[in-house]
Amino acid sequence: MRGGAAAVRWDAMEYDEKLARFRQAHLNPFNKQSGPRQHEQGPGEEAPDITPEEALPELPPGEPEFRCPERVMDLGLSEDHFSRPVGLFLASDVQQLRQAIEECKQVILELPEQSEKQKDAVVRLIHLRLKLQELKDPNEDEPNIRVLLEHRFYKEKSKSVKQTCDKCNTIIWGLIQTWYTCTGCYYRCHSKCLNLISKPCVSSKVSHQAEYELNICPETGLDSQDYRCAECRAPISLRGVPSEARQCDYTGQYYCSHCHWNDLAVIPARVVHNWDFEPRKVSRCSMRYLALMVSRPVLRLREINPLLFNYVEELVEIRKLRQDILLMKPYFITCREAMEARLLLQLQDRQHFVENDEMYSVQDLLDVHAGRLGCSLTEIHTLFAKHIKLDCERCQAKGFVCELCREGDVLFPFDSHTSVCTDCSAVFHRDCYYDNSTTCPKCARLSLRKQSLFQEPGPDVEA
Repeated sequence: MRGGAAAVRWDAMEYDEKLARFRQAHLNPFNKQSGPRQHEQGPGEEAPDITPEEALPELPPGEPEFRCPERVMDLGLSEDHFSRPVGLFLASDVQQLRQAIEECKQVILELPEQSEKQKDAVVRLIHLRLKLQELKDPNEDEPNIRVLLEHRFYKEKSKSVKQTCDKCNTIIWGLIQTWYTCTGCYYRCHSKCLNLISKPCVSSKVSHQAEYELNICPETGLDSQDYRCAECRAPISLRGVPSEARQCDYTGQYYCSHCHWNDLAVIPARVVHNWDFEPRKVSRCSMRYLALMVSRPVLRLREINPLLFNYVEELVEIRKLRQDILLMKPYFITCREAMEARLLLQLQDRQHFVENDEMYSVQDLLDVHAGRLGCSLTEIHTLFAKHIKLDCERCQAKGFVCELCREGDVLFPFDSHTSVCTDCSAVFHRDCYYDNSTTCPKCARLSLRKQSLFQEPGPDVEA
């Protein structure tokens, strides 16, 4: 019996020692005085039932209240790592939060590097700074739509996406800050920066004057800008005093670091004249303008640089495919099956391809250079030709027979071995057309009929 009682007492003592070590390990690292006092009992003494309130020392006078509830860190299984620490934000003014931030910084410096205690202190510091920022920039009830300088700003709902303010060039903390995005040019800024915007929306320029600067980097010099930023008029210089001057390769003008973030973009003038697709540094305003203009067909290559077709074989192939598609368009407009199948919607992203064969967008030229446009346009061309020549009887009935040889299969104007009269749109074999004469026999017959109708009557008729 004595041995059993001794074993029970020994188990109780061992349990008390484990409990004491557990409590010592889970004390707040910021409370450096409570640890040694808690474990001064001997191995035979019973561990007192210490509550968190008893373990905390008395605060000196003038100590902020918000430090008290955090004296004990509960790092057991009940800890919620995704919730905000309780008692951390009891401070109600900016001064108390700043004092708490400085104290937390000092504690971080005193703790061992890369330790768990230091990481916990860093988390506290982050929450304190977020709370301070929230007090500086409160999330008030602001309107969902704001219209300024032709910008149409909508208040963003997203809280997790990290963005940068285009006005002040600082991070937008969507969790605690209100921010807006222009639906026209995608200009992003804080709500507090809205009234500081001085540049109109570039989407208005795209709507009223959709054209490119086709001179390669038309520089005029800093003196023409009075050594000021071309957008915000801030003082700049090439020496970086007071601010660095950064040149935009699209406009040729110089900008400050707030208006020029060294963004890269393909320059249309270099593409049209040099077939050069290397991205170059542009200002923020130019980047937004080029992004809005990239899909607009405003480049008439035959007028700007007609020699480009002699050096870029892909452009010649694209031009031939576009011409064939324009010849196929009348078949689809008058075909019920083609209208029901919505075949022309295959080119809904490039609507200008079914309107003319001269206009190009920068996106078209980019796809030609990458080899994407030739492949996709060939597939669409094959689909259209299959409907007209094989699938649809109505479209087959609109074919032509060569009036020169009257032999062979039914001809269509988009066939590679045919020639089309520019006056009457009659279709012939190319070999037959050029072997006989360059005059269309159908047009010749029409001209003879006109001559006979307007021929003056002879004396017999007058009598």
